[in-house]
Amino acid sequence: MDQNQVLEAFRLEAGELTKAVAGLPEAEWDRPTRCEPWSVRELLGHVRIVIAWLPQMLDSPAPDSAEVTAVGYYRPDDRFSPQTNATRIDLARNHAAECANGATLAEDFAATWRRVDRLCRDQPENRVVRTRHGDAMLLSEFLITRVVEVAVHGLDVAEALRCEPWLTAEAGMVVRQLLLGPGQLDAGRALGWDEPTFLRKATGRAALDAAETARVERLGIQWLTLG
Repeated sequence: MDQNQVLEAFRLEAGELTKAVAGLPEAEWDRPTRCEPWSVRELLGHVRIVIAWLPQMLDSPAPDSAEVTAVGYYRPDDRFSPQTNATRIDLARNHAAECANGATLAEDFAATWRRVDRLCRDQPENRVVRTRHGDAMLLSEFLITRVVEVAVHGLDVAEALRCEPWLTAEAGMVVRQLLLGPGQLDAGRALGWDEPTFLRKATGRAALDAAETARVERLGIQWLTLG
């Protein structure tokens, strides 16, 4: 996937999440999510934070070459340790608490992703960045992981608000290609799931029944685990 394709998926998906929380009644912001212990406001705070790493990354010197792909970014190391997860939880909660109300948080989220979108569109196709975990990655590969954050947690927000998911086709395809790999896209289509259903089942948000499990095994599908 080229950088412009991933950026467009990011822009469209972040835009849909922005529209979904715009004008949300204050009480709705405190609904619990499946991402315990976060509420809707804290989960959006998390998504905002993981997008907001990018300006500093772009301001820093570029590594000589990329060493890690989007798939490699999800390797099980200290980034998913209990200590790192506790820090991740606290950062989201603290940011949400700093915003006077849900409307302020929604405006901050929108301003953050739009700034990131503008900054990234000015970068060359081969731009390399270093993540806060120390990974040297092509910007396009790191942006895939940001599409994952917006798309997957967008499903979580929709579920918490008890509304229909808004997953865009563009973001759904970016995440599908990451989870399956290019060699298994046809097998993934053979499952017959729409994009939200695929993403829920591939990330463990919806359980596979016995028939679905057997079909996944028969098709030889082995999708990536996101931490």
